[in-house]
Formats: sequence, C-alpha cells, structure tokens
Amino acid sequence: MTGKERYWKYSLIIIVLSLGALLFFEFAPYLSGTLGAFTIYVVVRKQMMYLTEKKRMKRSLAAVILLLESILCFLIPLSLFVWLLLTKLQGINLDQAALVSSLEHVADLVQQKTGYDLLVKDNLTSIINFLPKVGQIFMASLGSFGMNLFILVFVLFFMLIGGDKMEKYTYSLLPFSDGNKQYVLKKINLIVKSNALGIPLLALIQGGVATVGYLIFGVPNPFFFGAITCFTTVIPMVGTALVWLPLSVYLALLGDWAQAIGLIAYAIIIVTNVDNLIRFMLQKRMANTHPLITVFGVLIGLSLFGFLGIIFGPLLLSVFVLCVDMCKKEYLD
Repeated sequence: MTGKERYWKYSLIIIVLSLGALLFFEFAPYLSGTLGAFTIYVVVRKQMMYLTEKKRMKRSLAAVILLLESILCFLIPLSLFVWLLLTKLQGINLDQAALVSSLEHVADLVQQKTGYDLLVKDNLTSIINFLPKVGQIFMASLGSFGMNLFILVFVLFFMLIGGDKMEKYTYSLLPFSDGNKQYVLKKINLIVKSNALGIPLLALIQGGVATVGYLIFGVPNPFFFGAITCFTTVIPMVGTALVWLPLSVYLALLGDWAQAIGLIAYAIIIVTNVDNLIRFMLQKRMANTHPLITVFGVLIGLSLFGFLGIIFGPLLLSVFVLCVDMCKKEYLD
C-alpha cells in the first residue's frame, strides 16, 4: 500500500468515526425509537417472510399490515399504560395537604406501634416538596416518549420494506467468520425476543396477579400499585416484594392484621411462584438472561432511554456481553 493509499484509508476512517460520533450524540435522544423499531422488526420478521415469500404479497402492503399489527398490539397498549401511570403520578401535585395528612397518619401509626418517630415535620415537608418534582420529571419525559414512538413507526416501516437488503448489508459488516456470524445473529434474535416479549409478558402477568391480591385484601389504589408492581418485576429476587411488603406493613399498622397476613401469604405462595413458573417457561423457549444483566441493564437503560430503557437496557447489555464473548472466541481462544 502506497503512502497516498494509506492517507486515503486513514482519512476516510477518521471522517467516518468523527461524523458517526457527531451524529450519534445528536441522535441520542431518539435512539430508543430506533431500537424499538429494530426490536419489533426482529419479532415480526418471520411474519414478513411468510407474507412476501409464501403468500406473494407486495412488500409495501405486507409492511403496512405488520405496522398496523405492531401499533394495535404493542404501541397503543404501551402508550395507554404509560399515560395512565404518568397521569396518576402527576396527580401527586394536586393535593399536597391530603398527602401530608396521609404521611403524618402513617408516621403516627408507626410511633404508636413502635414508639419510634419515623418522620418529623421537617422530613415530611422535604418529601412533599420533592414529590411534585418527580411528577414533573415524568410528565416532561412524556413528550420524548411520544416523539420516540413516532420515530419507531417511521423507521419500522422502512425496515420492513428493505429488510432483506438491510440484513445482507449488516451481515457483511460483522467482524466474524461466517460460522460465527450465524451464531451471533441467532443469539441476538433470541436475546431480542427474550427481552422484547419475555420482560413485558412477565411484568403484565405478575402485575395482574398481584392486582387481584390487592383487590381481595383491600389495598388502597390497587390498580396503581398493580402498575408499580409491573415495573418491579424486572428486579430479580426482591422484585414485587418492594411493593407488596410495604403495603402489608401499612395494613398491619392500620390494625388489619388478617388482611396484612393474607396479602403476605398470597404474595409468597401465588405471586412469587407465578414469577418462577413464567421465568422457567420463558427460559426454555428464549435466551437465558443472567439476573445481573437484567438489573444493571434496567439501571443503564432508564438513564439512557427513559421508560423504554426497561426493555432496551438489558437488550443492549446482553448484546454487549455476547460481542465480548464472540471476540474472545474469534481472536483470543
């Protein structure tokens, strides 16, 4: 390679990396929409192949059908769920006096039962001043969530239209041998489906089962706490206990010992076993994601992508671990 050719080569690499970094940082707020499109594309890819290859349907028509399916089955339920949850959280800002009264009531109950002053007036004031900010942060993220949903639909349509070309081009860029490329793509397919289908399915089932228990044992705002339970299912080991255990303590402080003990028994016997059963069934059909990847993936994903990071955080971390493992096998072993 001559000096001029080396200059062209390294200049092109520098230009590509520089422009790529600039575009990435500018596009970062909308990255979750693109990841969402990629995730749904992987889920509906076989349907697209069936419609275009077996049924001989035009790609544009098949793309429109699958786009409508994605909107009806994924995006509309997700949007309604997020909107209702954020609206409920924003409601914290409406009646601070009632909230102060409720917290003082809980603190008084704790002091009567244990003799310990859980919350002094200054602490209560600090908490109340902080809660509206939490609601405002969640509501501010709603605009970004809506924009990312629009980008998701837009990008998904063009992914479905040009899926074959996109896959062949991506396949040619993978820095592995042909055998390892097939392995990587198969594992990524399993990881994407495990996170895109497994995490929401587990959350909805376990949250629904927990909500039934909250209704049976007289928990206040059972549907709101059921929604919160859906989120906590992504945390292995402790997960839903972060919701039902404080609720049981609250019922016990009110003197409803039968309700409190019943809720604890229901959660341990039914909610926890449902979690174990669903995880076992999903792991047999999908990728077996390590609990630490789920925990740290959610923490990373929430900071990067907001609400959608619950799914995309573990997905990105799983793919990163897979790529590291493949580099080890390909170039070190």
